[in-house]
Amino acid sequence: MGCNKLIKLAFQNLSRRKFHGTAERSSKYLRGLIEKDLKSGNPVENDSVCIYRIPPNMLQVEPKAYIPNNISIGPYHYGSPNLQNMEMLKKKFFCRLFDPNGVNGDKLDEAIKFLEEQEVNVRRCYMGDIKLSSDEFLQMMLVDASFIIQLLRDLSLNEFKQVPSLSRWMLPTIRRELIMLENQLPLFVLTKLFEITIDSNPYAHSQTLKDLAFRFFYRLLQSDSSKIPECQISYKFRIEHVLDLLRYNIRPKLLGGEGEASRGIQSKMIPSIIELKEAGVKITADESRELMDISFGKKWGLLMKELTIPRLHISDHRGTVFRNMVAFEKSHKRCNPDMTTYMFFFNRLINSADDVAVLHYKGVIHHSLGSDQQVADLINNIAKEIVPDMNESYLHKVVNDANQYIGTDYARLRASVVHNYLTSWAVGVSTFGAIMALYFTFIQTICGFAGSHEKIKDNSFSSIFKDALGLPFRDSTATSASAAQDAQSGSAVPDAESATIF
Repeated sequence: MGCNKLIKLAFQNLSRRKFHGTAERSSKYLRGLIEKDLKSGNPVENDSVCIYRIPPNMLQVEPKAYIPNNISIGPYHYGSPNLQNMEMLKKKFFCRLFDPNGVNGDKLDEAIKFLEEQEVNVRRCYMGDIKLSSDEFLQMMLVDASFIIQLLRDLSLNEFKQVPSLSRWMLPTIRRELIMLENQLPLFVLTKLFEITIDSNPYAHSQTLKDLAFRFFYRLLQSDSSKIPECQISYKFRIEHVLDLLRYNIRPKLLGGEGEASRGIQSKMIPSIIELKEAGVKITADESRELMDISFGKKWGLLMKELTIPRLHISDHRGTVFRNMVAFEKSHKRCNPDMTTYMFFFNRLINSADDVAVLHYKGVIHHSLGSDQQVADLINNIAKEIVPDMNESYLHKVVNDANQYIGTDYARLRASVVHNYLTSWAVGVSTFGAIMALYFTFIQTICGFAGSHEKIKDNSFSSIFKDALGLPFRDSTATSASAAQDAQSGSAVPDAESATIF
C-alpha cells in the first residue's frame, strides 16, 4: 500500500500541471513533421527509432523468443493481462530506489522532471505511435527504469549470484525477457536515472550502468561468471539500449580499428562441417577467443587447413539472445550485421545432427538441449525468413578462403575418397580389405612373372604374344587328343583280356 501511495503522490503534482511544457513541445514537433511532409511530398522518416516491433515474418517462426510471458518493460506490452503479476514487483523495486527515508528520497522530483523534458525524445525511440497519455507513459518509464536500476544494484551487491527478494526461478526468466527487443528502454533514460540516484553500497560508486548491465546480460551467452570480459569504455556508435550494449561488446575483434575495412563481399556460403572434414579441414575449438572471432588458415604445409571457432554454448535462452540481436540488426540502419553474419555462418555449417555431433566432439558446441537434432533445428530456424547481407560480411575472408580450398584438386579428391569409401568404420574396413586383396593379387602376379622370366627371356615379344593368343586353342586341341587317346587305349584293354581267356 505504501508503494502505491508513493507513486500516486509523485504524479499528483505532474497531473495538476498537465505537462503544458511537454504538450507545447510535442505540438511544435508534430507540426514541424507535418509541414516537412507536405513540402517534400514524402513521409518524414524518424531517424531516432531504435526500439522496433519484430517483423511479422520473423515473429511467426518462434514467437516465444520475442514476446515476453512474464514481465513487460516499455510501452509495447504495457497493460497486457498476462503480464500483470510482475507489476507489483516492479513497483516494489521503484519504492526501494526512491524510498522517502532513503538516500534517494529527494531525487524523485529531479527524475520526474528529466522524464517530462525528454518525453518527446523518448517516444521517438519507439516504432509507431504509442497510444498512451503523458501521465501513463511517464509513470511507466519511471517505474520500469527504476526496476532495472535497482535490480542491477542488488545484483552487484550480491556478486550477481542471486537477489534475496526474488525467487530462484525469477532471475533467469527476467534476464531472458529483459533482453528482448520489444522489451527495451532507451539507454540514455536508464543512464540518466542511474546518475541521478545514489547507490547505497559505498563500494559500488566506480561502476557505471553499462558495466553492471553487461555483466548481468553476458551470462546469457556464457554461464561461467569467471570469464566475463570487460565492458568497453568508448563506442563509435551510440548505444541504444541494453540489447545493443551486449551486441556491441561481443562484436568480433577485427583488424583495422573498428574493423570496417575488414568487412567485405562474401561470394558463397561456407560448406558444412562434414564436407569440410571430408576435404581435410581440421576443426579446432579455442576457449581463449571471443565468441565471434573465427579464423581459417594453414595447419601443416599447403595441404592441411584449420578452422578455429571459439566455444559456443547453446540453450533456449541463448537462442532468444541471438534471435533478438538479428532482429535488431535487420531493423536498425546504424549498425553492422555481424550477429546476422555469425548466425548464417553456423546455419550453413550445421545441416544435420551429424554436423552438431562433430562440433560437439571437437569441443566447439556445448548444449543443454535434448539432442543434437534439436541444436541443429534451433540454429537453422534462426536463419529462417531472413536474407543474409553478403556485401558486408566480417567473415568474408574465412568463407572465401574455405571455398577456395574446397575447390582445389587435392580437396576434391580427398573428399571423394572419404565420402565414398571411408564414411564409417565398417565401410573403411571393407575398403581396406579390398585394397589388401588387390595388393596380394598384384604381389602374386609379380612373383609368377618373375618365375617365368627365365623361360621367356630368349623369345621375342611377338612370339610370346602369338603363343598367348593361341594358348586357349592349344589347350582345347591337347584336351581332345588326350581324350581320343584315352578312348583308344581303353578299347584295346578288353581285346587283350579276351585273348587271354580264350
